Amino acid sequence: MEYSIGDKIEMKKQHPCGSKKWEITRVGVDFKFKCLGCEHVIVVPREKALKMIRKKLQE
Repeated sequence: MEYSIGDKIEMKKQHPCGSKKWEITRVGVDFKFKCLGCEHVIVVPREKALKMIRKKLQE
């Protein structure tokens, strides 16, 4: 599946704040995600990021 900047996604595991919803802020060799619950930012290698994503949310 193709992902682009600004896409809202749901992760398989929840963040410690309780949210599973994230926004993609960078796509490339690394993915950068921003938690929609607490706005925490993480950077994850592409291979790992693709395994972490459950589904793309409708906007």
